[in-house]
Amino acid sequence: MILTDLLDYASVLVFAITGALVASRAQLDLVGFGFIACLTALGGGTLRDLLLDRNPIFWIANPAYLGVAAAAALVVFFTAHLLESRYRTLIWLDSFALAVAVAAGAGVAFSLDQSPVIVVLMGMITGCMGGLMRDVVVGEVPLVLKQGELYVTAAFAGAATAVVLRIFFLNDDAIALFAGACVTWVLRAGSLYFGWNLPVYKGRPPRV
Repeated sequence: MILTDLLDYASVLVFAITGALVASRAQLDLVGFGFIACLTALGGGTLRDLLLDRNPIFWIANPAYLGVAAAAALVVFFTAHLLESRYRTLIWLDSFALAVAVAAGAGVAFSLDQSPVIVVLMGMITGCMGGLMRDVVVGEVPLVLKQGELYVTAAFAGAATAVVLRIFFLNDDAIALFAGACVTWVLRAGSLYFGWNLPVYKGRPPRV
C-alpha cells in the first residue's frame, strides 16, 4: 500500500467519525449517520480527484473506503452517548483529520506531478471541503468559517510547507508530507487551545 493510500484511509476514518458525531448532535437515524459520515469522509477527496481528472475516483476504485466510513458511523451511532462532550471531541478529531487530509491531498498531487500551486490547492480542498459539506448539510456554522479561527489558513500553511520542503530541501515525499501535516495540526490546535487567530474585518459606519 502506497503512502497516499494510507493517508486517504486515515483521513476517511477520522473525518467519518467527525461526521457521525455531527449526526449524533443533530439526532439523525442510522441511515443519516452513514450519509453524513460518508459525505464528510469522501467529499474532499472526491472533489480533489474530479479537479485532477483522476479516474476512477479513489473510493470508486477501492470501495473499501466506503466500508471504513460506514463502519465508523455504525460504531459512533452506538457509542456517541458515552462521550462527555461530543462537540469538544468533534473539533479535536476534526483538527487531526484536517492535518491528515491536507497531506493526503498534497500527496496525490505530488504523485501526478502537479505544479506547486495545484499541490497547495489540492491539499486545502481535500482537507477543508468534506467538513464544510458536513456542516452545511446539517445546518451548523461550518468550522471552516468560524470567526477568527485558523482552519483554511492552517491547511494552506501545511500544504505550502510540504511543497517547499519537497522542492528546496528534500526529495522525499513522506518527510515533506509528514512535516506539512504537523504544521497544519499545530496551527489548528493552537487556534483551538490558545486562541490563535487572524484579524477579522470590522465594519465602520460610512463617512458622511
